[in-house]
Amino acid sequence: MPSKRNNIVPNGHFHKDWQNYVKTWFNQPARKIRRRQTRSAKAARIAPRPLGKLRPVIHCPTYKYNVKVRAGKGFTLEELKAAGLSKNYAQTIGIAVDHRRRNKSVESLQLNAQRLKEYKSKLILFPINSKKPRKGDSTPEELSKAVQLSGDVMPVKQIVKRPRAMAVTDELKNFQAFQTIRQARAFKRLHGIRAKRAADAEADNMDKKK
Repeated sequence: MPSKRNNIVPNGHFHKDWQNYVKTWFNQPARKIRRRQTRSAKAARIAPRPLGKLRPVIHCPTYKYNVKVRAGKGFTLEELKAAGLSKNYAQTIGIAVDHRRRNKSVESLQLNAQRLKEYKSKLILFPINSKKPRKGDSTPEELSKAVQLSGDVMPVKQIVKRPRAMAVTDELKNFQAFQTIRQARAFKRLHGIRAKRAADAEADNMDKKK
C-alpha cells in the first residue's frame, strides 16, 4: 500500500549487507569429490567386505506408492528369527537390523526371511583367527575366491506386471466401468443399513409366527 498524506517519498536502502542474507553452495562440487574419496578409502580399508549392508525389501507408504518396493532400514527381529539368526550375530555379518520395524503381513515376513537365507548361502565368512576356524566359517578354497562387491548388496528389483495384448471383445466394449464402481461403492455404503433392515424384518416375521 502506498503511504498516505504529505510525506517524504520513501527510498528504500535494500542493498546493504546482502551477503549475510544469501546462502551459497559453492562447496557442493568439492563435497561430492570428498564423499567419493571417503567411500573409496573406506572400501579399501574394509576389503574384501562390501561397503554397504544387506537391507530388507519393503513397500513404500501411502495408497499412491504402496505397489512399489524399495530397500528398508533394517530387518525385523521376527525376520531374523525365521531365518535362524540372532540380532547380535546378524549385525556382525553385514545385515542391517531395525528393532522398531514390525511385520504387518505374512508375505513380507516370508519374503525377507527368504532374502536372509539366500544371503547366508552366498556369504563367504572369514574366520576371526585363521589358525582356529570356527563352525560356520568358510573353507580356504572359498576364501581364495572372495572378491569385494561393488554397489548395493542384493539390490531390490521392482516387480513390474505388464498387461498382455488381447483382442477387444464385445463384453469389454459393453462394460461400464464408472457405473460398476459407483454401484460397488453404494453396496458398501448401504451394507450395514440393509443388513439391519433384513434382521429387523426377520425378527418381525418370527414375532408374527408366535
